[in-house]
Amino acid sequence: MCVSMKKLLVILGMITCMACLAACGQEETAASGPISTEQAIQIGTTIVEQMNAIVAGNAVEQYVDQPVLYNGFCDWQDALEDIGSYQGTDGGSVSFDDDEVKISIEVLGSSHNATVEIVLDSALVSYIGITTNVHYSTGEIMVKAGMNTLIGMGTVFAVLILISLIISCFTLISKFEQKQKTETPAAAPAADPVVEQIAAKEELSDDTELVAVIAAAIAAYEGAASTDGFVVRSIRKSNKSKWQNA
Repeated sequence: MCVSMKKLLVILGMITCMACLAACGQEETAASGPISTEQAIQIGTTIVEQMNAIVAGNAVEQYVDQPVLYNGFCDWQDALEDIGSYQGTDGGSVSFDDDEVKISIEVLGSSHNATVEIVLDSALVSYIGITTNVHYSTGEIMVKAGMNTLIGMGTVFAVLILISLIISCFTLISKFEQKQKTETPAAAPAADPVVEQIAAKEELSDDTELVAVIAAAIAAYEGAASTDGFVVRSIRKSNKSKWQNA
């Protein structure tokens, strides 16, 4: 009797321990995220299908007032150029953080596959971000890297050539300006009208005095008492030397 009671107590203890372990496991699973991984992948798949339908129906502009969705739809629209035709999804993965839930959905395409990352808040109410990453082969990545390098180097050389041409144009402009200065004679300074009037008055006064002196000399030579009968009409400078006049 005592042995059977001990066995029963041991069995009950084991059942209690197993129940506690199961309860702890359920608490840990619930604490890892608000929903299960399968439910999160199903939500992400539905979002991708709806996003593809919106882009295919040219209804992206209706979400301009919602920047996160609008940018996500535009990113998907640009990625479709490399993905090709949308051919469904192939599962995905989920990660739960304290503030957000990140859902990665693998997308199948006719040309390239891609991964759509959807980030939601911890309450699964609002979108934080939607991005599409196309899977390229190693060769395609190398070709794109080479093209980017060539474009960058070509742009640098084009700018350097343009700068050198501009500098050479400055040299030509300076030479042209010097040539214009040598060919164009310097303009004579304009005469001051006040100075001209003063000079004319001085010349007129000098002539009047000279006329009076000549007239007086002629009157004295002729023996006249005054110069009233003499009129000097013009005064000319003689080109003969003093010895010739003598």
